[in-house]
Amino acid sequence: MTGAVEFSRPRRLDTIGEGAVAVAIAADEGERMALAARFGLTALDRLTADYTLRRDATGIIASGTLSAAVVQPCIATGDPVPATIDEPFDIRFLPEAADDALADEVELDGGDLDTMFYSGSAIDLGEAAAETLALALDPYPRSSRAEAALREAGVQTEDATKPAGAFAGLKDMLGGKDRADR
Repeated sequence: MTGAVEFSRPRRLDTIGEGAVAVAIAADEGERMALAARFGLTALDRLTADYTLRRDATGIIASGTLSAAVVQPCIATGDPVPATIDEPFDIRFLPEAADDALADEVELDGGDLDTMFYSGSAIDLGEAAAETLALALDPYPRSSRAEAALREAGVQTEDATKPAGAFAGLKDMLGGKDRADR
């Protein structure tokens, strides 16, 4: 993470004991405006996250739900595309590795938690919420006018494109021949 964090909610590690602790955070108007600019949103009208924090053998586990109301520009027209996000999350906060050998890339399987690293004596729940929001956004938001605009620009749908060249009639040739012709 580089530069200033638009939505910072540090939580000191010494306030997280052996039992689970509930924490709720919400972005104010200025923070939402800064995050909207960071993620290329037209608007970010609401951003909240409800966390349950607990320690485990390797770090801090944060489970909860992110809730947001966003407006994204349509990829084809630029029209506003409003969306509501209610995204469950599970994040493991781990201390940054001091040794480069420990910082090697690790392969995760489907059951592994998202991982965020921290340094010092606190984790940043605001930045975790911001990154969770970024992952939950529709990468290709489309307005009701998107299909017509794409078609006008010459973009074909997947259904409209057919195999060309030598394989174009292969399916018809294999399946359409009368078996008596053999």
